[in-house]
Amino acid sequence: MAAPVRFLTTRRSAVLNVNFTVLTFRSRKYSTLPLTDVQKEFSSKWVRQKFIDFFKEQHGHRYVPSSPVRPRGDPSLLFVNAGMNQFKPVLLGAADPRSEMASYRRVVNSQKCVRAGGKHNDLEDVGRDVYHHTFFEMLGNWSFGDYFKEEACSMAWRLLTEEYGIPPERLYVSYFGGDAACGLPADEETREIWRSLGVRGGRLLPFGMSDNFWEMGDVGPCGPCTEIHYDHLGPREAPGLVNADSPDMVEIWNLVFMQYNREADGGLRALPQQSVDTGMGLERLLTVLQGQRSNYNTDLFTPLLNAIHQCSGVQAYGGRTGEEDSGKVDMAYRVVADHVRTLSICIADGVYPGMTGAELVLRRILRRAVRYLTEVLKAPQGSLASLVPTVVHSLGDAYVELQKEQERIMDIINENEDHFLSALRQGRRVIDRTLGKMAAHETTFPALVAWSLHRNLGFPLDLVHLMLEERGKGLDTHHLQQLEQQGKERAQSQAPLEGAVGLLDVHSLSALQREGVPTPTTPPNTTTASATTANTFPPCSAEVLALYSVEGALLREAGEGRDCLVLLDRTCFYSQQGGQEHDQGYMTTDHLQGVLYPVSDVQLVGGYVLHRITATEPLRPGDHLQLHIDQAQRLACMVKHTATHVLNFALRQLLGGGVAQRGSHVSAHRLRFDFSVKASLSVSELQQVESLVQQIIQEDVQVHTQEVPLALANQIPGLRTVDEVYPDPVRVVSVAVPVSELLEGGCNTHTSVELCCGTHLIRTGAIRDLVITSERQLVKGISRIVAVTGDDAREARETGNVLEQEVEALSARVAVATSPSLHEAQRLSKDVGQLTDALEGTPIPQWQKRVLQTRLKALQRSTNTSIRKLEIKEGALQAQKLHEKHGLQTLVVDTIDTDSISVVVKTVNRYSELSPGCMVLLLAHQRSSGRVLCACQVPKGGVVSASEWALAVCGRLGGNAGGSATVAKGVGSTRNAEDLGQTLTWAQHYAQREGGP
Repeated sequence: MAAPVRFLTTRRSAVLNVNFTVLTFRSRKYSTLPLTDVQKEFSSKWVRQKFIDFFKEQHGHRYVPSSPVRPRGDPSLLFVNAGMNQFKPVLLGAADPRSEMASYRRVVNSQKCVRAGGKHNDLEDVGRDVYHHTFFEMLGNWSFGDYFKEEACSMAWRLLTEEYGIPPERLYVSYFGGDAACGLPADEETREIWRSLGVRGGRLLPFGMSDNFWEMGDVGPCGPCTEIHYDHLGPREAPGLVNADSPDMVEIWNLVFMQYNREADGGLRALPQQSVDTGMGLERLLTVLQGQRSNYNTDLFTPLLNAIHQCSGVQAYGGRTGEEDSGKVDMAYRVVADHVRTLSICIADGVYPGMTGAELVLRRILRRAVRYLTEVLKAPQGSLASLVPTVVHSLGDAYVELQKEQERIMDIINENEDHFLSALRQGRRVIDRTLGKMAAHETTFPALVAWSLHRNLGFPLDLVHLMLEERGKGLDTHHLQQLEQQGKERAQSQAPLEGAVGLLDVHSLSALQREGVPTPTTPPNTTTASATTANTFPPCSAEVLALYSVEGALLREAGEGRDCLVLLDRTCFYSQQGGQEHDQGYMTTDHLQGVLYPVSDVQLVGGYVLHRITATEPLRPGDHLQLHIDQAQRLACMVKHTATHVLNFALRQLLGGGVAQRGSHVSAHRLRFDFSVKASLSVSELQQVESLVQQIIQEDVQVHTQEVPLALANQIPGLRTVDEVYPDPVRVVSVAVPVSELLEGGCNTHTSVELCCGTHLIRTGAIRDLVITSERQLVKGISRIVAVTGDDAREARETGNVLEQEVEALSARVAVATSPSLHEAQRLSKDVGQLTDALEGTPIPQWQKRVLQTRLKALQRSTNTSIRKLEIKEGALQAQKLHEKHGLQTLVVDTIDTDSISVVVKTVNRYSELSPGCMVLLLAHQRSSGRVLCACQVPKGGVVSASEWALAVCGRLGGNAGGSATVAKGVGSTRNAEDLGQTLTWAQHYAQREGGP
């Protein structure tokens, strides 16, 4: 038996003895006994609240609720991955002075965190062990310019040893031991603080950057940290286990002293104020306090594991890992328990499974959980969503949004599970069939099939790897990486794949007509109201009428792996037209449902819809196919297309009937709209256009469509058309007013009404939001708007608010710097430039971007003026010193101390004014970078050319120079002070040799 741990509790005067269950780590088998009295005493709810109350009531901290797990306006993060994320503006000194956040001094909370993407990514480790999670709660206390190291350490030690009653003899402390490469000294101050608190030398250990220097990401606030570690098998002397990845010695609390910000160039810059950021994982703390060795044996997980067992068809959770975990059953329990918590938290915070960024990660988490639950734990479909109430019961008191969104969470999980299980069944058939065709000696699965599964069914590539691994097969990863790269390049390209399709020329079209090949009998570019309302688009059946090569030649058969063009008797795929991108998706044959023919392009040529596909199996005319469109991509295009109509109407309402559409493009990611206008829109006009669009979205009016004879349609008042040939009959799209009422002429309501063949929403409310992220004049009289909708629009607004706060903070810094040093002025100027660049490349509301750009330009002018004045002043001082040193010499070659080439040039200019007949060359050595700055000036008409002199000197230092015969400057490099001295001598000899004095 391990030695008992004595925990003191403030709720009972009794001392509770906890005997840890025997744990055999060779077999990695963990106890799953029912909770003891002390485990019930230290419930998750009590431990969380105790932490908050300790800092709030005893140390004057303000409780700030957890922020959502979607970062607010921070494109560097997929999810909130640490407690400090929401306080980043405070740590950077960028909080809006008018906001409540600017008043924060001492703060405490329990922050929801997700580590499943980016720098901190624990997804692959979840389930393999008993302590990794994608979602966890971070208990933390902060000081923003208030207390620092001494108070932070003292409060942490008291909470652990007195309030929670953890024996000090089980604790070890690590601190930052310094890093010579980064120029950071050891944190001796923290070491002495711990010694004063009674931590003995053998339990106080220094470590380097990887262990005791905390960074949020590649950029952001950071600093040295000190960590408190707990020995599960103590009391004993085991310092060698600290930071050694031992399950017996675990870190429970990290105290970070925020002193720096990691810049984009990798450098460290001091933060405006010293702050404290601590983080203690609730799950790990509970493991200690409840006398367990596994996070999954605490009261946060045991009810969930029991609920999983109730719906599963296997034995109860046994806590096994590694080889002892036969069939990976216990791993599956842990994966499902962890992932359903993550899904519940994320969905409640508005992050839904999707196709990009955080949404794509969440989609992967959901599908991973579904597979383990259905395949390993043998649970029926719908079981994952049935676990949500257990999660809400466990976490709902702390995070009330779970209670409010419980039904929505369950609906979204069920809907996505249904899609995935369908794809999983079809994907397994494809994998099994492909493996069945492979020879016994073949061990490499074809990458093209794996990529087709991923691209067309959303089948995770890691799942393909895992399923092949279970069958003893590998994957052609090199070819797969090539296909992935090609997919990325294709997605990034704005041009459709229409070059090959366009080669179906008039002769081919004529041949089709002569042979009586009909055009598709089903209108390809419409959807029924019922299908659109449900956001589902059922597949349709079609027959192959003809096959073409991408060069336009008629084919009798398309062999396996060949790109070809397919003509069908009917289609549900939308073809590229009307400014809207074509549908994506895949086809299957009636006799081989497991074979997918991915559709990469759809074009309308002479009335015929041609589908570009890759034939994964031979395809012939007469084959019958099932057509499946990418529903998410179709719906996203519908949102953007309806939003384009509303935007068009809003522009006419604001700017008058003279506004004419000059082009548009609708994709799943954004919309582009070109229109005639005398000048670029003002900030006020951009705001008003967005406001008008918002009004229509909020009214959630119906979008009506009807096919009408062209002549009749042209009589509709206010009809919007563009310069193109329309079919007859034409499709009329009207917002809010039925087309029949418009045709009767009895409706005087101003509304959006256009001729359009594109796909549209049923109601405008589904747009949710619209933000104009760009507006500029292409040529005189023609402007282009780019806009985003939905979550992208909301993110653009949040990012805009963050950037506005940063501009406010920078403006304040410039305002208070009334007498800055040259270095300070240069730093301010650099910060203005960096913020200007960030603003330029970040999607935010265009009106807001212009306001901020104007402010930043003013700041740049102000800082540049200060720099010029300070450089002139510095140059004059340096020249005076040199003049006093060299007197009446007619050749001066020397060094000055500066990092600015402008100062070097101005010093040379000023020295030449003090000594008009003198030839002067000055060097400045930047020791940190090794760069050598050079400037020289010679009298007019002299024998020595300044440009040649500077070029010779900088060339000797491996650099370059340029200028005129009288004034020149350049740059070289050296890290050797002796070499710099030799260069000065050489420069003097050069001038003398070329005819100088």
